[in-house]
Amino acid sequence: MWYEIEICPDDNDTWLATSPAFDEVTTFGESTPEALENARNAIEEAIAGRIARGEGIPAPLPQTPGKGHFVQMTVMVILKAGLHMELRKQGLTRADLMRALGCKREHVDRLFRLDHNSQMHSVEAAFKALDVTLEISVPALAAA
Repeated sequence: MWYEIEICPDDNDTWLATSPAFDEVTTFGESTPEALENARNAIEEAIAGRIARGEGIPAPLPQTPGKGHFVQMTVMVILKAGLHMELRKQGLTRADLMRALGCKREHVDRLFRLDHNSQMHSVEAAFKALDVTLEISVPALAAA
């Protein structure tokens, strides 16, 4: 899953990177690749901040349109952001999810922390508790 990045030269021999999807993302790099990596990190921080504040998260692009600059988020970041958005969509709280999973608060809180290496089975169980079926697409498998 991808987010668009706008890159332009700055006035001090660096490259300014912003994201149309996230107003709060503004960063730079000494080169375009460095600016893109810094932008990816900034988007991850923006997503973490929005989760912490209970705000909405812009949907990523399923693929790049081919022109321009894009950064790809990790699967776990997308899953945790999606879990947050699904809770919002259903009008539920983390406490509701905790009760549905039959687990402790710390376990549920970790499902929303991007800096925590959650186990995939835990994330899958959370979506299942919300009656959401995950759909994963792997191009090589789709072509087989």
